[in-house]
Amino acid sequence: MNCKILHENGGRMRVHIAVRHMSSFEADKIQYYLSSLPFVKKADVNERTSNAIVFYDSSCRNDLIQAFSEYSERTEITVPEHTGRELRIEYEDRMFFHIAGKLVRRFIIPLQIRRVIIYLKAIPYIIKGLKCLLSGKLEVSVLDATSIAVSLLRGDHATASNVMFLLEMGEMMEDWTHKKSVDDLARAMSLNVDKVWMLSSDGQEVLSNISDIKENDRIVVRTGTMIPLDGVVLSGDAFVNQATMTGESEPVHKTEGSLVYAGTVIDEGELVITVQKAQGQGRYDRIVAMIEESEKLKSESEAKAAHLADRLVPYTFGATLLTWLFTRNATKATSILMVDFCCALKLAMPISVLSAMREAGDHKISVKGGKFMEAVAEAKTIVFDKTGTLTHATPKVAKVVTFGENDEDEMLRLAACLEEHYPHSIANAVVKAAEIKGLTHEEKHTRAAYIVAHGISSTIDGKKVCIGSHHYIFEDEKCIVPSGFTDRFDSLPPEYSHLYMSIGEELAAVILIEDPLRNEAPSVIRKLKEVGFENVVMMTGDSDRTAKSVAEKTGVIRYFSEVLPEDKADFIRKEHEAGRKVIMIGDGINDSPALSEADAGIAVSTGASIAREIADITISSDDLGALLTLRSLSTELMRRINLNYNSIIGFNSFLIIMGMLGIFTPTTTAFLHNASTIALSMKSMTNLLDD
Repeated sequence: MNCKILHENGGRMRVHIAVRHMSSFEADKIQYYLSSLPFVKKADVNERTSNAIVFYDSSCRNDLIQAFSEYSERTEITVPEHTGRELRIEYEDRMFFHIAGKLVRRFIIPLQIRRVIIYLKAIPYIIKGLKCLLSGKLEVSVLDATSIAVSLLRGDHATASNVMFLLEMGEMMEDWTHKKSVDDLARAMSLNVDKVWMLSSDGQEVLSNISDIKENDRIVVRTGTMIPLDGVVLSGDAFVNQATMTGESEPVHKTEGSLVYAGTVIDEGELVITVQKAQGQGRYDRIVAMIEESEKLKSESEAKAAHLADRLVPYTFGATLLTWLFTRNATKATSILMVDFCCALKLAMPISVLSAMREAGDHKISVKGGKFMEAVAEAKTIVFDKTGTLTHATPKVAKVVTFGENDEDEMLRLAACLEEHYPHSIANAVVKAAEIKGLTHEEKHTRAAYIVAHGISSTIDGKKVCIGSHHYIFEDEKCIVPSGFTDRFDSLPPEYSHLYMSIGEELAAVILIEDPLRNEAPSVIRKLKEVGFENVVMMTGDSDRTAKSVAEKTGVIRYFSEVLPEDKADFIRKEHEAGRKVIMIGDGINDSPALSEADAGIAVSTGASIAREIADITISSDDLGALLTLRSLSTELMRRINLNYNSIIGFNSFLIIMGMLGIFTPTTTAFLHNASTIALSMKSMTNLLDD
């Protein structure tokens, strides 16, 4: 690629790319190429000037220059379907032509023709205001229509023209800021699935990269797993949670011939799906629709602001009427009409929330709505699951203890064969252990059934095979320890978590899981108490011995052991009855009821798909410190919303007073009102936390 360095200064380089015309796709491709380089911190490419600004490690200058020289149109680089560039270009062009049109009319078009244009442009505003009145409503459109009509009746064409110009520009900017916020958030919520089970031509299930899946391929999706691609059910029977796509609160029954959508999750059952759209095309548009329509975006603070905005319109009219009655000055009265609280209150608040959700995404935190951030800011109780949350999301198999005549490797192979279909941190540990040992596990069992909070059962060679908890194996399945192996069973080391597997009605093996505590867990628990959480609770299905040990090491004062999913949900309900808001953090299918019951359910990114789907917030599994970041973001969001609220009320009241006194003209109040709305909205789009 031919380039010319225009300027460079200590790790920042501005480069001109020698092309006749750069499309938005080409600009995105170059930008993503540069951003993918390990020594590049940030890259930005402007398609209009064909310039690239790159921030890089200053010690790698030659590497950057070589990267520029090696790039060509044939360079393979993945570019997301939506990057936000086309949206920005669209609104830049609209803004340019809007301003240019105003200048052309002002300096080129004759006065008489210009006045005709003004009257024509006023008609839609007046019609909209009349429709609003006829429907029994008194809203902002009535204010706009009245101010324009009064100006025209007084023969003040310049004021009417300026008011409409500013209203159009304000609407354009408001539309752009809202769409940009939604676009940023939708891209942050894009689907992230790497692997999928593909059904080969001979009926074998093959774990494949999702990028290799093509239209008409067949994939298998089971309980607790996200459907990664749009398609049609070829066979199977399942209940699918598709709330994020359609808003339906109850799982939808899917059978042969049913349509299924990328991003939805199977609550129960199993489906074989014929892929219709590779890579989940169309999911972005559905996410955008969900964001714009979902009531989840509305926090109580937002709802309060929107309600107040509607209530203040009659007061603005009242102030206008009183001013005219006392002063008989139409200019002063019209100046007040140009001020409304609605635009700023209804725009700045949602944008603050959308921006906070986008910023959360920068910290690897996915939030589904403003009310959940409000809950995080106000919650006093926080409940942790143990495995995969307070302990590492990647536990390891320490040892396989066999019973009877069973072979250790064969038991691990069989366990991996069952566990690989139901992703959870413990299941992943078993599959990984088999992989490290080079144990391949060709499917020989019948359909595996998942029993929530208990385990998995299947059949091999006519014998029932179960793997799961102590309660599931010995109490539900009534299995026994083989004769002569009681001492081995009683001497199982207590420092490990135990995963039990039975064949027939006898215990076949116990897989000892090393579930090390997260290094940051004690400090995070301490800091959570410092930032206002009064009750830090741990609830786990593990034994009391293990739970007590983890609680002591992390600083959790209150813990519950050997609990079932419904026990966690019951505890949260009792906290609600006591008037406390509750946050729940978990990563497994068995955490789903509690995640749903909590004011804000938080799932760990490496957990089960159903947990991430039901949860209101998802955090990275890398560091529990994300909870502290989330609390800070949520607190700052509430502070910003309150500041916006007070600023809007204060500044617009000031404009009304200035209009009543005749200090500001209608054009001035319109300009300042729209300018303040845009300025506040742009400010609301900035980061809440310092970088």
